[in-house]
Amino acid sequence: MNTDNFVTAGKFLFDQYNANKEMEPLPKHIHPESIEEAYSIQHEYLSLLSQTYGQPVGHKLAYTTNTMQERAGLTEPCAGIILGSTVYQSPAVLNHTDYIKLGIECEIAVILGSDITPAASPHTIDSVGGSIECIMPAFEVVDFRTPDLQGMERALTAISTNISNAGVILGDAIYDWQNLDLQRARGEMFINGESVGHGTGADIMGHPFAPLVWLANKFSAENKTITASSVIITGSIVTPKYLSKDDSATITITNLGEAHLSVG
Repeated sequence: MNTDNFVTAGKFLFDQYNANKEMEPLPKHIHPESIEEAYSIQHEYLSLLSQTYGQPVGHKLAYTTNTMQERAGLTEPCAGIILGSTVYQSPAVLNHTDYIKLGIECEIAVILGSDITPAASPHTIDSVGGSIECIMPAFEVVDFRTPDLQGMERALTAISTNISNAGVILGDAIYDWQNLDLQRARGEMFINGESVGHGTGADIMGHPFAPLVWLANKFSAENKTITASSVIITGSIVTPKYLSKDDSATITITNLGEAHLSVG
């Protein structure tokens, strides 16, 4: 594919999004054939979405478990972008009419206090930790508009469409986190007062910072920096759950507190 095709694909996805219905698959002549092409389409798609939802303020990590990677034919996580106006503070109220298939995930979010640069590579959990200013529990808000695909087609479509990200809801920030056992931290999600799933920080590639390490090394290989103040959600502790109008949800993570949302 060439640059014009990436632009055409991004515009196709943007028009599909604005139609406010389930997206149709990308036509064959502009469908990505590689992960690199999918990220190029994502870039063009987000350049259009950002005119409505604000400039990028952070990153989302996805496919952070072996099971999810195997289902999609992947050997590593995937990354998307968080746009400025889609970052909310808990408690948040979501309007159900803004979404086609509203879902939520339970995650640990971090905010960087300093850049993560290529000069510091290869990055490790300890080195990226040195750039983290604070952490908090967070909902990822997802809007599943893409068809239910399998294998690599699923992964390429997911990357192209920013992995269905529709925002993030942040709990209270924890600045004194350095001595917390994040691998054993238990995350649990409740919908309408009932537990619907739980997991631990270790379920995210062994440590919730491991996906950030992957992203930092990916960016370094591309001579790119993850900038200070970036909001990063590190991967779901609980599998995605769906919400409808009048639902409410809470997540709790050991030593990090809670986050709350409702759907109006």
